[in-house]
Amino acid sequence: MNTQVSFASALLDPDQPCPAGLYCGNGADPASRFAVYRNNVQSSLINALADAYPGVAQLVGDEFFRAMAALYVRNFPPTSAVLSDYGHDFADFIDGFPPAAGLPYLADVARLERLRVTAYHAADACPVQPQQIAAAMAEPATLGQLRLELHPSLGLLESAHPVVALWAAHQGDGDWQAIDLQQGQNALVLRHDLEVEVFAIDAGVACFIHSLHHSQPLQVAVANALAADPTFDPSQALALLISRSAITRLSPHSEV
Repeated sequence: MNTQVSFASALLDPDQPCPAGLYCGNGADPASRFAVYRNNVQSSLINALADAYPGVAQLVGDEFFRAMAALYVRNFPPTSAVLSDYGHDFADFIDGFPPAAGLPYLADVARLERLRVTAYHAADACPVQPQQIAAAMAEPATLGQLRLELHPSLGLLESAHPVVALWAAHQGDGDWQAIDLQQGQNALVLRHDLEVEVFAIDAGVACFIHSLHHSQPLQVAVANALAADPTFDPSQALALLISRSAITRLSPHSEV
């Protein structure tokens, strides 16, 4: 193990001794100085996780969250210099964390919050103007093959748990006691202007947006949505996307 790898390994593992070969120019004890530095690094990474997953932290309490985050930091060091990317797989870690087994919805709440972080940092994109969309919708001969490109910030989450309600309740919007923990929800996350928004959407709308997001033409997206939910209303789904400036390009079949 080279010096750099040894230093990095010891930095995130409190059970390892101070790496050999360190010295302090002022004569201070290298081990004590390294311990302070290690504590600062670990605290910074734990704080970054707490900032990215505030709902998870509120659900389990600060002490539990920081202990769980410390184990994550120890086993999953950063692989990028961009701190906002850290913890992208924290939800998968929670899924396999035995002390959190009593909260089966916790990992999906983390996935929702990761989508919010991703949406916040996603690229900007100019929306298609509503009148352009209306003109395309008025062409029945080509409408079915039309493809809609969606905003880079858009993300979807299908959960067996009421993740949107849980997240909203811990933002002070909703009554925790009234939430049915057995009721699954589909979440839509996107950035509108400078605000990241979270919506609970029906299965048909989720299927429709998922199809559009994967470059399916409009008629296929509608068919998929109706198969998932016979009551699906495409006009309402499109109205949601248009109102949130989520449609960024229209591609006729000839351009694909």
